[in-house]
Amino acid sequence: MAVAVHPLPPEFQQTPLPKQFTYPFCYEPHPLCIAAAGEVRRYVSQHPEWRDELQQGKMFGVLIVRPLSFLAAFSGTLGGQTRHEYFVPPVFDLMAPGCYFQEEEAAITDINRRIALLSPRLDELEAGSALLRQKMSAELIARREQMKQSKAKRDARRKSIPADEMAGNCQELIRQSQYEKAEYRRLKRAWEQRIVEEEEPLVETRRLADLLRSERHQRSIALQQWLFRQFVFLNALGETQSLPELFYPAVPPSGAGECCAPKLLQAAYKNGFQPLCMAEFWIGASPTDEVRLDGHYYPACNSKCRPILRHMLRGLNVEPNPLLASSSRTLDLRIVYQDSEMVVVDKPPGLLSVPGKDNQPSVQEIVRQMFPQAEGPLIVHRLDMDTSGLMLIALTEERYHQLQDLFLHRRIHKVYHALLEHEMPVGQEGDISLPLRPDINDRPRQMVDMKHGKSAQTHYRVLENRDRHALLELRPITGRTHQLRVHCAHPLGLDNPIVGDRLYGIPAERLMLHACTIFFEGKTFTDTSTMNYAL
Repeated sequence: MAVAVHPLPPEFQQTPLPKQFTYPFCYEPHPLCIAAAGEVRRYVSQHPEWRDELQQGKMFGVLIVRPLSFLAAFSGTLGGQTRHEYFVPPVFDLMAPGCYFQEEEAAITDINRRIALLSPRLDELEAGSALLRQKMSAELIARREQMKQSKAKRDARRKSIPADEMAGNCQELIRQSQYEKAEYRRLKRAWEQRIVEEEEPLVETRRLADLLRSERHQRSIALQQWLFRQFVFLNALGETQSLPELFYPAVPPSGAGECCAPKLLQAAYKNGFQPLCMAEFWIGASPTDEVRLDGHYYPACNSKCRPILRHMLRGLNVEPNPLLASSSRTLDLRIVYQDSEMVVVDKPPGLLSVPGKDNQPSVQEIVRQMFPQAEGPLIVHRLDMDTSGLMLIALTEERYHQLQDLFLHRRIHKVYHALLEHEMPVGQEGDISLPLRPDINDRPRQMVDMKHGKSAQTHYRVLENRDRHALLELRPITGRTHQLRVHCAHPLGLDNPIVGDRLYGIPAERLMLHACTIFFEGKTFTDTSTMNYAL
């Protein structure tokens, strides 16, 4: 099956080509990708049979190639199928007729069917067993109570027997006690034997169910390992690696290799096209747990795609990571306040709060150089790398612990200003409560999780509208990672991303979120000199 190649709109034929291939984990879509994405949207809108599925949301991708044209892909399946003539094929088609995966999955499905057929019988037998054991327990308890009462009568009789008659009567009482104990043992053995006999069908049914579950487990693991080995990825140098090799020593996550980016690059390499740039975008409603906005472009995910793309991009001239490239201009920290115990600094956007794994500069390292005499951990709290604004820095270990305690008991309050994508009614205010947890499949993104997420509350107030953007005051009550960003962008929050939010909105030169005020212990620190650059 030949890969489908699509022409770009005529007005884009003369658009300058990118000098380097897209860095897929942080990018702004090239105009050619935006044009190709528009073509994909037009195509899928002509298929009413997909309307319900697309309304639930799906990720699509485009790859601009030379000769100048584009390839298109969807993540996972579309309309219950892995292949459609307009889109590139999967790296491995597990739904192909006669595929071993289909045969083995059918066998596993049959095992599930057989387990399901056993379940009603198993439930019936277990209920009968429970009832029988309850009867046994009740009868044994009643017999022990009788024995207890008999013992009490014997004890009373012993006290009333004259001393000269004690010997003969005590022997009789001992025989009565021994008889009752022997009868109890016989009763218990009879019950145990009855249970063994009557539970034979239950034991056999459990054995069959356990065998089926064990077989299902073993076949499922073997099938998953077989499937992983079928996903073999090319790169621009013609090298190949399979999923187990790419993720070793870890186990590949489910669905690895089925995202748009690996599909697109694989199709390009197999058909001799030169990749020029790439973008992935969302069509449809946002899921309830994560922020995916219709028409927005998103980076490749970390857990499933990073090991794969690290291999597939070899041999291409790829753009540098813009997050690393921007760090060279973020070395200066402005001191807003200073005393012998602490300082307040204004962190610029793009600067880490603490050292990361890419040897980028951080507030902690810079402050350590500025105050070599400082004791202790220094960093009391953090701001996201993309967020600018005020940070408290402890210069003594005693002050560090004092400030930590104030944060722990929510006695330090922060105010942020944020510029949002769309206008809102001036004066509108309220509270947002959406529990958050990390997206383990795509760190550092956060997800809304009503069941397992940690409580997160934010108060907001609309200050004004500027150039069709709403300027908000945000007061976080809790301090979860990306709390303000998710609360603004999520459909259950304000449904209005912060300008420049590369994770939950539309990338721009910077994230328009600024920590402008911190107040505690009767002290207020406000940054006004950088407000214009921040907003």
